[in-house]
Amino acid sequence: MIETERLVLRPPSADDLPWIEAAMNTPAVIRYLGGETRSAAEVAESLSADIAAFAPGTWRHWTVWLRDEDIRVGRCGLFHVRAEAAPALLRGQSEIGWTLAEMHWGKGYASEAARAVLGYAFRQLGLTEIFSQTSDSNRASTRMMQRLGFARFPELDYVDPNYPAADNPTTVYRLTRETWAGTV
Repeated sequence: MIETERLVLRPPSADDLPWIEAAMNTPAVIRYLGGETRSAAEVAESLSADIAAFAPGTWRHWTVWLRDEDIRVGRCGLFHVRAEAAPALLRGQSEIGWTLAEMHWGKGYASEAARAVLGYAFRQLGLTEIFSQTSDSNRASTRMMQRLGFARFPELDYVDPNYPAADNPTTVYRLTRETWAGTV
């Protein structure tokens, strides 16, 4: 578990499933994650994979809660770049990502959660670099990556056929432990 001033990041649990289906598997939230909502079976399978991976630390996808309330606001996690279309140098690298339920957008929760996860990654896990990906069409995530200290890494940008043309190319950003230490 990771705590911030306003948030608690908890390991995923089966109890998250109804909330993910209702609040996170919506057209607005999925818009920049491939654009199509997933079936109930796909959502359940994805959550099961997150739960199974969390314990051994293969990847970590926390559920983000408001600290003083029993309300889930989103998810934030560390995982490995798995996109088949990604350049070979990028595949398998550590990546951070976040999604928030639409009703919690614009409140700074994603930035706060991401800062906490980056701290965990660099301090506890000893990672030296972390990548993040989006597209130019996702202006909010692009701005957030820049505020977090990520730098554009255009030589790793790529076209992902699993995303609509409007969301290509996938733009790649990188943050190193040294750069991050200077932004804290």
